[in-house]
Amino acid sequence: MAESPSRFGFVAFAETWNGRLAMLGFVIGLATELLTGQGILTQIGLG
Repeated sequence: MAESPSRFGFVAFAETWNGRLAMLGFVIGLATELLTGQGILTQIGLG
């Protein structure tokens, strides 16, 4: 019985998407700071 490749856990597929989503979040955070003039922590009420 052959096992199908997993898409969960520490596998290349999951790590690739994790990296892509992290980069997207970082860019969105920077763009939001530039547009509002406030830091991320200030926007969520921690700064």
